Amino acid sequence: MTATAAEPSRAARLLSALLYGACSLLLVLLNKTLLTAYGFPSPIVLGIGQMAATIMILYVAKLNKIIHFPDFDKKIPVKLFPLPLLYVGNHLSGLSSTSKLRVISEKTDPSLPMFTVLRKFTIPLTLLLETVILGKQHSLGIVVSVFAIVLGAVVAAGSDLAFNLEGYVFVFLNDVFTAANGVYTKQKMDPKELGKYGVLFYNACFMIIPTFLISVSTGDLRQATEFNQWKNVLFIMQFLLSCFMGFLLMFATVLCSHYNSALTTAVVGAVKNVSVAYIGMLVGGDYIFSVLNFVGLNICMAGGLRYSFLTLGSQLKPNPAEEENESLPGDAKS
Repeated sequence: MTATAAEPSRAARLLSALLYGACSLLLVLLNKTLLTAYGFPSPIVLGIGQMAATIMILYVAKLNKIIHFPDFDKKIPVKLFPLPLLYVGNHLSGLSSTSKLRVISEKTDPSLPMFTVLRKFTIPLTLLLETVILGKQHSLGIVVSVFAIVLGAVVAAGSDLAFNLEGYVFVFLNDVFTAANGVYTKQKMDPKELGKYGVLFYNACFMIIPTFLISVSTGDLRQATEFNQWKNVLFIMQFLLSCFMGFLLMFATVLCSHYNSALTTAVVGAVKNVSVAYIGMLVGGDYIFSVLNFVGLNICMAGGLRYSFLTLGSQLKPNPAEEENESLPGDAKS
């Protein structure tokens, strides 16, 4: 009974995954508008705004007793470790890999196909770390689905691969940090410790100052303050909406990892990226069709859908103990 009660319902798992996918997709589209249509020069400052929104919303919710997480004490950094370091590593390696591979993209395709391929390796790395750190065992079907997603990414970018060793190293480091961040977030969400709201709040608190210092040292903050659209009401509304959506995405990520797993969160992110490509085929006009790319995208999507059916399908199978209990006569149960 206790084990069954602790197991999240199929509806909770499905809805948290859908929320994460929807928030991630909407934030990508919104950020694309801010960074390309308006030409906002600082993605780091945008990230700071999203962290600030997370801190303010969660703190106000805690003051009004809507949510609960432990007050700060000297044990909090120890409980949270190594999440802040992983987040910083993830952030820095992500920026470095994008900047290194952008040199290639300026000469070839602006969609950075090799970057997309290498980022998919976050998924098998997450699978590996869940096994090593959390002791979780995955079925052969799950493993095959994961590698189908990676294979699809390789096929999709097969005609556009370019070599940049330094860029590849940074992307691989980014994959490792992303996978480790997801797995350790799952581990730290024990309700007896920080809980999901505590992890979200204190991680944002510890990260906002280093990220601010990075924005100062790289000149991003100066470029953001000198940006000429701060008097544009529509831009400000979209900037604030992006900050709120950033909080919603962080919350949805933690929620999806809490009810599902870090691996499911990574797979949903991959499926979201393929969905963006499908949308690009229909609107926007920035998708360049090729047979190889289209086949690869469909392999990716098939792997993602197969993974979804396997993970959600496991919730439909009755618990053997419950099945045996139901088959017993009434007197035997009592």
